[in-house]
Amino acid sequence: MNPTTPPFGPHLKGFPTGLAPLAREQIAEQGWQLLRGDLALPLAVLKQSALRHNLHWMRDFCAQRGLHLAPHGKTSMSPELWHMQLDAGAWGISFATVFQAAVGARHEVPVLLIANQVIQRAELDALAVLHAERPALRSLFLVDSVGQVDAIEAWAIARGFTGRFEVLLELGIAGQRTGCRSADEARQIAWRIHASPVLQLAGIECYEGTTATCDHTKDRATVQCLMDRVEATAREAIAQGWFVQDEIILSAGGSAIFDLVAERLTPNLGRPVRGVLRSGCYLTHDHQRYTRYLCCVAERLNLRETLKPALEVLACVQSCPEPGLALLSMGRRDVSHDLDLPLPLWRSDGQGGAPRAVPAHWRIDALNDQHAYLRHDPLAPKEEWPQLGETVASGISHPCTTFDKWRWMPVVDDGYRVVDAVTTWF
Repeated sequence: MNPTTPPFGPHLKGFPTGLAPLAREQIAEQGWQLLRGDLALPLAVLKQSALRHNLHWMRDFCAQRGLHLAPHGKTSMSPELWHMQLDAGAWGISFATVFQAAVGARHEVPVLLIANQVIQRAELDALAVLHAERPALRSLFLVDSVGQVDAIEAWAIARGFTGRFEVLLELGIAGQRTGCRSADEARQIAWRIHASPVLQLAGIECYEGTTATCDHTKDRATVQCLMDRVEATAREAIAQGWFVQDEIILSAGGSAIFDLVAERLTPNLGRPVRGVLRSGCYLTHDHQRYTRYLCCVAERLNLRETLKPALEVLACVQSCPEPGLALLSMGRRDVSHDLDLPLPLWRSDGQGGAPRAVPAHWRIDALNDQHAYLRHDPLAPKEEWPQLGETVASGISHPCTTFDKWRWMPVVDDGYRVVDAVTTWF
């Protein structure tokens, strides 16, 4: 597309083919009503009321604990959603790669936290370019080995690079993802970063999300052990003078047991501490995996309400080939399937009728590229069977891998009128 072309147009799945491209501010003017079939399905949509609730809930959660938020931008890769988060008080946005961080920089994200190792020459080149182009930009990335420091220094010599990158030392868990495993290893890497002419140690980072079990005792013990290591490493680095700046960053937090790490992100170290939570899925939440985790968060915090699912995928019943089976017009190219299959939520006649809950016996048990297999009880009354042409909305499990299947998402009010839209940049 020409850079001057409005971002929303018929090149996008679900956008009207015969309509000229639109700017974001023109979307609401179209008066699209999804319950009467104004846009082709499948279509992933965001519910405005849930987005607002989640923004305010997490803002208040962090404020009450003196924490800062740098939500993981890889979840949505949506500049419009990032700026909603920044406007709600987020300190910065986290990313998984330098490419993602560059998208953030081009969309005026002021602080980029790359929650991953940067080691490739091409990525280091790109990061150097971003800082040369944007002197006020702040970025941080993770280091978890002396070998990584060696590689960065070799790149700097080859490129004649004379700047310094801010980094966080990553502590990891055996059998899990990245991060150094032992206290001795952490000590060696921290010293090596301090001695490097290319790097400066800004803080300590870890990630606990993959350990979540919804067993309160196990989860609390795992987090306690991990955060004990974070605090001990930070104290030793202070004692040795390895931190360059007075403020120390301590960062953790996926979207499952973030309440437990939040308890340990602002220890009294005798120095200013910026505790940074990186939960990414909180904004849209989901109807399955994270809903289960957040029920556990609510139990631990004695809360009646936490986050609300904001992301749904709407599809059409396009075929009812045999009793007990209907085929929906969505598949693996439209909806996440990496954790749990979609969950049917509500149905509508597709002609403006109000949504109503689907029968309890409806379930999706398989996906093809473009089809979902909706099973139902063939012995149930026929009014409970899926009807050809009707709309079925499904909840998702794990929003990250639904977002990456769309280049735009309409934002809808509670009556499924389109009031806004966002883009994604995968």
